[in-house]
Amino acid sequence: MNALVKPHIAIDGIQVRIDAEGRFCLNDLHKASGNERKNEPSLFLSNKQTQELVQELITTGNPVVQKSHPVSVINGGNDRGTYVVKELVYSYAMWISAAFNLKVIRTFDAVATGQIQPTDPMQLLSDPNLLRNALLTYSEKVIELEHKVEVMQPTVEAFDRIATADGSMCLTDAAKALQQEPHKFNKWLHMNDWIYKRNGSKHWVAYQEKIKAGYLEHKVKDIQLPDGTIKITEQVRVTPKGLTKLSKLLGNNNA
Repeated sequence: MNALVKPHIAIDGIQVRIDAEGRFCLNDLHKASGNERKNEPSLFLSNKQTQELVQELITTGNPVVQKSHPVSVINGGNDRGTYVVKELVYSYAMWISAAFNLKVIRTFDAVATGQIQPTDPMQLLSDPNLLRNALLTYSEKVIELEHKVEVMQPTVEAFDRIATADGSMCLTDAAKALQQEPHKFNKWLHMNDWIYKRNGSKHWVAYQEKIKAGYLEHKVKDIQLPDGTIKITEQVRVTPKGLTKLSKLLGNNNA
């Protein structure tokens, strides 16, 4: 990682500060891990395994270490804290937990692969390669977003047509329109307080709340019986607005 370019590195919303030599602040990583006392950087640096690793970094000729010590402590000012090279960052994260180590590795990999761009605009303007990569990344995101909008457009238009259509459907027709089995559809409506049956009745009745919301309505229908008499029945019907709402609730975007 180029120490001249300070990438934006944040773990769980905590930004990790970087010093002039490209070392990372362990105190910020400590905060991101949960700020538990048992995980304080001083305890990590004082254990034997860490001290051996620091010595190994000094003696193996690491490119970053050649310029400076792998550990630096700043005691005052806004940059106060303990700064270490990346190898010690990984070791510290693993010392805390495997889960936190994985989170740190993935974040640093995102920086290394360019998924996280430098945040200082002056750095972008002064480095043509960084500026070009940033513009390419931005353009790719715009193209991706435009594609998503194009894919969603038919669904959005379909919802609009349904919501503004005239008329309503019986429960069976609504189930077919939503690509649901009528029996399971009615059961779902009942379980989710859309419809119910009065005691001793075989017919579904809409909850008043759903009627007021404009999702359901009752339609009175006259049925002539074989003996010539007229029977008045009340039928629950799903409005276009209700059909749109149900399509979203049931996860059916093709309704």
